[in-house]
Amino acid sequence: MKRVVLWGALATVVLVPLYFLAALSWNYSTGERAGWVQKFSHKGWLCKTWEGELALVSMPGATQEKFLFTVRDEAVAQEINRVMGKRVSLHYEQKVGLPTRCFGETRHYVTRVSIVPEIPLAPGVVVPAPAAPPAASAPSAPLK
Repeated sequence: MKRVVLWGALATVVLVPLYFLAALSWNYSTGERAGWVQKFSHKGWLCKTWEGELALVSMPGATQEKFLFTVRDEAVAQEINRVMGKRVSLHYEQKVGLPTRCFGETRHYVTRVSIVPEIPLAPGVVVPAPAAPPAASAPSAPLK
């Protein structure tokens, strides 16, 4: 009886980490979503992750759809914080089978972010994103 319990405990100690390793390294799907990050926060009691909300707007005036995502990489989180307020494209990997919220609140894990320079309105119709305002120059001396 002791031998069965010992083998069962050993199998659990070996198989559970292998399961988590497989679930974290395998992607159900990958993709890109573009929009504006409207909410991004570092949350959790014990296992802190970055959780965000991307507003997806297909046409001006249309109802927005929300894409909820998780970021586990601190460098990616800092990049998202840096580009808040700009139209961005988020590359994500969808993971399934992670049983606890310690890995994040969503199944979509963002791995990369990039700024989107144009806003597509329809096929062939694109609105260029507004350029950054020019840097303020030093005031000129008054004319005499």
